[in-house]
Amino acid sequence: MRIIAKKILREFWKSHPDTEQVFKSWYTDVKVARWTKPADIKKEYAAASILKDNRVVFNIKGNQYRIVVKINYDYEIVYIRFVGTHAEYDKINADEI
Repeated sequence: MRIIAKKILREFWKSHPDTEQVFKSWYTDVKVARWTKPADIKKEYAAASILKDNRVVFNIKGNQYRIVVKINYDYEIVYIRFVGTHAEYDKINADEI
């Protein structure tokens, strides 16, 4: 999968250094993934939440952090829409971000 944009992750881990390794690991895993449907994601990330409009919420570092992405399965592109703490996530609408 092609991931747009890693810069969001880098900026986040600069202010939350404890997330750098886990975000790098997530990025590497997603980059080599070949997801064609939401069920493919659930096989690898059972705790991921599948939302409408091809959005997915990943729980990171024991659910301390969240990543919301929008996926274009046909073109194998993952768009990072949100990265934040669980508390920050609670303040957004993941279906619309």
